[in-house]
Amino acid sequence: MFEDKEEKAREEIIDYALKLSRAGLNVNSSGNLSVRFDSPEGKGFLITPTGLPYDETEPEDLVRILFTDNGCYKAVGSRQPSSEWNLHAFLYQARPDINAVVHTHSPYATMLSCLDEAIPPFHYMVAAVGGDTLPCAPYATFGSVALAEGCRDTLGKDRLGCLLSHHGSVAAGRNLKQAYAVALEIESLARMWMNLKQIGGCPLIDKEEMARVKEQFKTYGQQEKGHEEG
Repeated sequence: MFEDKEEKAREEIIDYALKLSRAGLNVNSSGNLSVRFDSPEGKGFLITPTGLPYDETEPEDLVRILFTDNGCYKAVGSRQPSSEWNLHAFLYQARPDINAVVHTHSPYATMLSCLDEAIPPFHYMVAAVGGDTLPCAPYATFGSVALAEGCRDTLGKDRLGCLLSHHGSVAAGRNLKQAYAVALEIESLARMWMNLKQIGGCPLIDKEEMARVKEQFKTYGQQEKGHEEG
């Protein structure tokens, strides 16, 4: 039944919100999570509410955002959606491959974002986020359309994450499991790069090798069900 599917999606969002807190990627009500979710009312997504600590959030507190025919959005629920709902909406509209978005204020990624710096290809795992660098989107006021546009444009067609200038980071994926893993990877890379910067940095991997690594990541690890080896 549809109601069971929706309840499961809402519980999963809260589970991952609590995981982010336990991992130290978000504190109190900072950051936000969403999952693409179509309902009988229309296409859209479920997102965490604004200003509510994750350990106090119940499934019914999540807000459904609906895409409307005139290019606007409609919020459905007893709570107000996260102030960053535009960011999530713009990514879902631009990237049909993205089904989950995680925004964090994790310490090292946030510190790097305050330097307005991309994470360079110091380690091949940078390519796991979809490019030869992990870029930083330009600064814009939190919750603004400008911030959403900047994040969308910075991710482009195939990146799964970026920093947000003087703000934090964004991670995306085909599901919440992947988006969460990307968020953890961004914070790990940011921590390592911040430590390396203190001793003057290190040699970087060239673009050609990063392109090879990025291509190899397309078939790395366990494949989704239904995948058949040639």
